[in-house]
Amino acid sequence: MLGGMAPASHPPAATRLFTCPMHPEVRQAGPGACPICGMALEPMEAAPDDKEDAELLDMTRRLKAGALLAGPLLLLAMGDMLMGHPLRHAVGARLFNGLQLLLATPVVLWCGWPFLVRGWASVRSGHLNMFTLIALGTGAAYGFSVAATLSPAWFPDSFRDTHGQVEVYFEAAAVITVLVLLGQVLELRARARAGGAIRELLDLAPRTARRQSPSGADEQVPLEEIRPGDRLQVRPGEKVPVDGVVLEGTSWVDESMLTGEARPVQKERGDPVTGGTLNTSGGFLMEAQRVGDDTVLSAIVRMVTEARRSRPPIQRLADAVAGWFVPAVLLVALVTFAAWAWAGPEPRMAHALLSAVAVLIIACPCALGLATPMSIMVGTGRGARAGVLVRSAAALEAMEKVDTLVVDKTGTLTLGRPRLESVYSLGSGPREGDLLRLAASLERASEHPIAAAVLDGARRRGLSLEQASDFRAHPGRGVTGSVAGRRVALGNATLLSELEIDPGPLPARAEALRARGETVILAAVDGQAAGLLSVADPVRRSAVPALEALRAQGLRIVMATGDDATTAAAVAEALGIEEVEAGVLPEGKTDLVERLQAQGRRVAMAGDGINDSPALARADVGIAMGTGTDVAMETAGVTLVRGDLEGIARLRRLSQGVLGNIRQNLLLAFLYNVLALPVAAGALYPFTGLLLSPMLAAAAMSFSSVSVIGNALRLRRLPL
Repeated sequence: MLGGMAPASHPPAATRLFTCPMHPEVRQAGPGACPICGMALEPMEAAPDDKEDAELLDMTRRLKAGALLAGPLLLLAMGDMLMGHPLRHAVGARLFNGLQLLLATPVVLWCGWPFLVRGWASVRSGHLNMFTLIALGTGAAYGFSVAATLSPAWFPDSFRDTHGQVEVYFEAAAVITVLVLLGQVLELRARARAGGAIRELLDLAPRTARRQSPSGADEQVPLEEIRPGDRLQVRPGEKVPVDGVVLEGTSWVDESMLTGEARPVQKERGDPVTGGTLNTSGGFLMEAQRVGDDTVLSAIVRMVTEARRSRPPIQRLADAVAGWFVPAVLLVALVTFAAWAWAGPEPRMAHALLSAVAVLIIACPCALGLATPMSIMVGTGRGARAGVLVRSAAALEAMEKVDTLVVDKTGTLTLGRPRLESVYSLGSGPREGDLLRLAASLERASEHPIAAAVLDGARRRGLSLEQASDFRAHPGRGVTGSVAGRRVALGNATLLSELEIDPGPLPARAEALRARGETVILAAVDGQAAGLLSVADPVRRSAVPALEALRAQGLRIVMATGDDATTAAAVAEALGIEEVEAGVLPEGKTDLVERLQAQGRRVAMAGDGINDSPALARADVGIAMGTGTDVAMETAGVTLVRGDLEGIARLRRLSQGVLGNIRQNLLLAFLYNVLALPVAAGALYPFTGLLLSPMLAAAAMSFSSVSVIGNALRLRRLPL
């Protein structure tokens, strides 16, 4: 599990689970190499106190040692060759080659040891990968050179130059090893930067909190000691330690870590506050409600981590290519060797060896494997910083193709915080105060925003509520139950009809209220119509510009609501929405999504309530508003922390940016291999007389991986 936000909740590296960025199905306790591709594993859970990656430190140490030895070796070998081998002739070929052997051996056998081990492991497991090619290439160049140094007499004339000497390639083996190490170091650093979004999120939480004791004194305690119900003091400039509610005081809180917008929000008594947000001015006393793994910040970290390990459908292409890529490269290397050995210029075998090694080294499938995971990793982190939490990469890919958006009204187009506007009693039943008391007592068991409005209205009027029993929710129609021995029903005309209750004059009065955009709740007590309650849910100020932005992106907007047609039409007119589905039950929203899909539409559904969950699950992309219920957020593929339509526009831009970046990466990787392999095999030699040096092949191989990662990192600055 992702622990809470305190450092102590994270297990040590030896017991933490590690996974591969290219193969998320690989999981093991502690660091190591992926048994499929050989890449260094990374922790599945980021911790705020993570030190620098041990793999990166080890590779950096080997790189420095290798460069220290490979530099003189390259100067020695290349300088002597360019000057006509004066040093080799002066000291003798065997002694000269022996000096190169002394310099190259630590580089190949110690600095490059991880590559040799991973290459051998790939052969044993049958999962041929980039390290198979690296180990074969450097091993062939080094092994050939050792044999040529120790036993030159074994080699026939086809291996000898015009001076009768057998060339050695120690400098190629050593420099290739150093260049591959350099590529690994750059890749590991870039991967660490790509995962920085999670560490930034973890760092948002303070390590301690100021807890108020029963005596009123403050004490500084570690965050992991905070429990629900604790009273916490938050001073100006401090971060809110956990999720809770303000008890005393007024302040302005910067919630940009949730919304992506640095506009402080005023907080006063009764307002919720979120752990990790910054208290900019004023102090307040709060009550802790959700701590550790239950906080919003922990949920955000958990979702981002899950998204990083998910794989979009577009990855299937790369997976299919990678499955046959390495065997194909081995075949190309063998054909290249055979062609040069049969028809190449003298020394034919030397040319054959160099060309085959160049093919093995340059054809690294790492860039192809990293093309998608790196974009997903960086893109989901960028979305999290803007308040767009993507649960799976498949949802992100599907969002790019969405052409129809179905939006629930309450909590999505509106604030989701309805306010009680009026209470009307027929007179033959309970008076207005008693009617509101009965209604609020029953609604205490409901999570619907309208229920919250009724409860808030009762509290503001100072009414004392009672315990309800036999509570039953009728999705899309209302609720029933018993309060103080009286049977109470709250809902729409359909509910009263099902209960065979005559609504009397209530529908006519309700229609007039609905024309003003208010939602009306009909009330019945003991089987008789008793009155009605009306609530108004203000339209979000951001809804109109957000809808305009979505329409500009080519989306068809459909509003679906359980409200009656009159109320729905009033809200739709205010928002400029032309397509409205009113009086829709939960199953009706699902039917609407399926009907649109049957028309060939790619549908996204945005909602915030439990009754939206089936439709969220059925849509191509389910979008839950972060202000809604946990059930909706667990069902949806995407959660918008702030919970408004601006987040959907951001999600759309994020999807387009990430998918475009993935396509660029795949194109880079494919073009690199399509162009590089023939050049390494010697396709240009008949026209230019040039052969690609294995050292240049190693540099190109490293550059391909780094270029893909660098392109993915551009998503950190994607404008949303």
